[in-house]
Amino acid sequence: MRPLRYSINLTLDGCCDHEAGTASEELHRHATAYIGQADALLFGRVTYELMEAGWRDSDSSNERPEWMQPFARSINAAKKYVVSSTLPQVDWNAEILRGDLDTAVRQLKEQPGKGLYVGGVQLPLALAELGLIDEYMFVVHPRIAGHGPTLFAGLSQYVDLKLIDRDEFASGAIALRYEPMR
Repeated sequence: MRPLRYSINLTLDGCCDHEAGTASEELHRHATAYIGQADALLFGRVTYELMEAGWRDSDSSNERPEWMQPFARSINAAKKYVVSSTLPQVDWNAEILRGDLDTAVRQLKEQPGKGLYVGGVQLPLALAELGLIDEYMFVVHPRIAGHGPTLFAGLSQYVDLKLIDRDEFASGAIALRYEPMR
């Protein structure tokens, strides 16, 4: 069974707005390696549209710093599944997952491979409620944002986690990896 790994960037005060973190070559290398552990990426509509707008191959890709290119190549090449009831269609090496979320994600997890990666805010909340996330990684940036959004707002019950690894970066960011205690 493929594990489902969740990763998100957030500030010290819990803000997970995609513009609140800090970008660096070291953090991009880390993110590239992390999504490299996945056979496919799982996104909700909002995250899919955000990532597509920021990373899809285009003429603007030449405007990115060279150190961002490996991440751009990885995310462009990755197979993507998009959970959406409103998008009529997707491309960018993606397909839409419709129907019962629990059943659809369990079927993806049952396929052979290295794993699945999920990002975003709303979809991971639903997946945590279903007990489907096998690993959580929080990349905590040394910044206080003073605004939201925050993670897992509305979660119906505690999810107890066990720390399995941590990486510290020159920027002061820390990647904390956890697995659920079952």
